[in-house]
Amino acid sequence: MKQSLFIARLRGYVRIQIRGEGCERLINPMMEKGFSIWDIQAGDAGKLELFILIKDFFRLRPLLKRTGCRVHVTERHGLPFFMDRLGHRKVFFAGMAAFIIGLYLLTSLVWQVSVEGNDRISESEILQAASKQGIHTFQWKFKLKKAEELSREIQGMLPNAAWVGVEIRGTHITIKVVEATIPDKGPLMNPRNLVASKNALVTEILSVKGKPLVKPNTYVRKGDVLISGTIGDEQNSQVVVASGKVKGIVWYTSRIETPLTKTYSVYSGEVTTRNYLVFGTRALQVSGYGKQKFEHFETIPERKTLAWRTFSLPLGWLHEKVMEVHIVEEPIDPAIAKKAGLEQARAKLLGTEGADARIVGEKILHEKTENGKIYIDVHFEVEENIAEEQPIVIRGE
Repeated sequence: MKQSLFIARLRGYVRIQIRGEGCERLINPMMEKGFSIWDIQAGDAGKLELFILIKDFFRLRPLLKRTGCRVHVTERHGLPFFMDRLGHRKVFFAGMAAFIIGLYLLTSLVWQVSVEGNDRISESEILQAASKQGIHTFQWKFKLKKAEELSREIQGMLPNAAWVGVEIRGTHITIKVVEATIPDKGPLMNPRNLVASKNALVTEILSVKGKPLVKPNTYVRKGDVLISGTIGDEQNSQVVVASGKVKGIVWYTSRIETPLTKTYSVYSGEVTTRNYLVFGTRALQVSGYGKQKFEHFETIPERKTLAWRTFSLPLGWLHEKVMEVHIVEEPIDPAIAKKAGLEQARAKLLGTEGADARIVGEKILHEKTENGKIYIDVHFEVEENIAEEQPIVIRGE
């Protein structure tokens, strides 16, 4: 009866040669007693070769005595013989096996869970939903559901998520979120007027709803009503939400201060280095001791962290390159400095007054140079939106 090769190798088996007259008569008794034998070959007269399990080999003695045959082992196979050949190396191979098993177990755990793509939904809310599905650190990966099923379950727990994807790479799980676009609710609008936010000369008025009270080329003061929210006459009137656009010219005076020298740094070519061993948030300096010899310098750090697969260890190496720099002062032509100052003042003014604002005129009022700087007072005329809301208070009769 032949055993499967795998089981036979685990149990161990041998190739034997049986010698003696009538050795063929041993086959039937061996089969009757349930011996596991196979690959039986008859040799010269009085010889028989076959494979037999170790446990059945030791049961041969009674049959051999009965027939007067002798047995000789020619080959040995299987795990028991392999372990015997190892001898003193058993501990080494046992340690290697334990290391491989430990490594496999470590790679079967989840070591890091990260979230990507969230803005309005907090990371803690996403991680809490993932934890309810079994996604957390030190979880066995084989206990998790399929990535598609996890994505569907987590998305069902996050009403503000349009899509959730779960990506498992090694010991790192990444949860990617696409948030749902929620339309902004329009503000509740009460009856109002549009009034002047500044003193200005009106240049354009466009009334969408309400009654315009001013015309172009009209000078208005801050607080004057431009578009009224009360329409109709004295006998039949109603209040509405006044809307529209009113542009006007507003006057500003800016003080510009621009240096007549430009300062910048250049590398001298002199370099020193420092090296550190990094443990978490702490660093131990191992080279580059001594007082810094450069008066002006720039430090360029380069950090390397030990990592295994996608898991970063809290150990690393920090290399700092300290490069000497020289401070150079370069004079600037006054005309160029003046032009740069004016451009900076224009940009700052337009950035403050909004995207619709534009400069329609400018005039230099005063200019002087002292202490290495140029000082300019400039008068700007800016056309911008001058309307702002003013609620209408309705009093009961």
